[in-house]
Amino acid sequence: MSEHCSSCSSDSCKSCGDKDAKLNKTLSYIKHKLVVLSGKGGVGKSTVAVNIAVALSLAGKRVGLLDVDVHGPSIPRLLSLKDEKPHIEKDYIEPVQWSPNLWVMSLGFMIPSANDAVIWRGPIKMGLIRQFIEDVVWGDLDFLVVDCPPGTGDEPMSTLQLLGKDAQAVVVTTPQGVAIDDVRRSVTFCHQMGNPILGIVENMSGFVCPKCGEVVDIFTPGGGKALAEEMNVNFLGSIPLDPEVVRSGDEGFVYVKVHHESEAAKAMGRIVKPILAMSGSLQDGTKPLVVEKPQAPQKPKGEKATMKIAVPVANGLLCMHFGHCEKFAMVSIDEANKTVLGTELLTPPSHEPGVFPKWVAEQGADLVITGGMGARAQSLFTDAGVKVLVGVEGGSPEEIAMGFMNGTLQTGQNICDH
Repeated sequence: MSEHCSSCSSDSCKSCGDKDAKLNKTLSYIKHKLVVLSGKGGVGKSTVAVNIAVALSLAGKRVGLLDVDVHGPSIPRLLSLKDEKPHIEKDYIEPVQWSPNLWVMSLGFMIPSANDAVIWRGPIKMGLIRQFIEDVVWGDLDFLVVDCPPGTGDEPMSTLQLLGKDAQAVVVTTPQGVAIDDVRRSVTFCHQMGNPILGIVENMSGFVCPKCGEVVDIFTPGGGKALAEEMNVNFLGSIPLDPEVVRSGDEGFVYVKVHHESEAAKAMGRIVKPILAMSGSLQDGTKPLVVEKPQAPQKPKGEKATMKIAVPVANGLLCMHFGHCEKFAMVSIDEANKTVLGTELLTPPSHEPGVFPKWVAEQGADLVITGGMGARAQSLFTDAGVKVLVGVEGGSPEEIAMGFMNGTLQTGQNICDH
């Protein structure tokens, strides 16, 4: 019996079955998938998703944030990325980079005007969500956080089907009964889809007085916790409503990063703590979360001062884009005498997200010199401990390497500056 197709709803779609190979390959690079859901609009679901994603990235995790709210994408505003555009090629899309550890994709980046309405039916929305998962160059991620629109319709259903049964849901509610009733349906929805629920978050649980800091209940408290107990799922915690949370969303700065000592930020930290436990690392959620900057590899003391420069080549000359090269020339340089010790031509692995940087680092390269490279790829190389120099034109690998060592190498515009 064939599996139910997540794209066209057919049980015997060979075309979609063939496409699943690409989807599965993309997903294989993602360790943990979190889908932020709510049966009710206006509960602060996108704010929770953004702060979870940023908190994870500040804890040193590599995070992707995917906005699948087709009709009301708010992630670009929340991260002050409204004017950013992803680079799109025929067979891949580069996400927008927010920080060294966080990459973002949203339809909001592609809508020509903030006044334009997206009037799409289900199949088109399902196709877009699939494209945002399998065609975006997410690379190796510790977490993919997906912000879904409210309800249990096309977008959350397609997202869970595409991500698979191991995708876990974070369900957001507010304390009042009218929200609890709708969110209860979201819990049932996840059970029916066969996806585990990581837990329920009660947002806007009390109001933080901006003058004295006291938390005052506006709604009857405890609705989220009571729902978690009723539905036999984890309760991740309550987040009080702080006026600064509203302002941070409007102005595009992330609350948990700027106000990390506030009660609301500490509450968010406690919610992130069990999520970090999924990746085998824990951090005290009451303290600021910080990024550990990657350290450049150090040569052992006493080792000969040599440098290895990786140059992508085609027909023996510099290839203007590293991803289109035939070979990588690994040029070993005596740094003291500024002489070429030797050049090794290596065939790279297939050009897939995150593969080249790891492979080049494994060959012992200290620097990659190329004509063009996207920002996402540059970040991956940097994280792997390999420096990047772009904007170079023409020449043999040895000429380029010596030009760099002698300080005569001319650089221009990055031909792939996305």
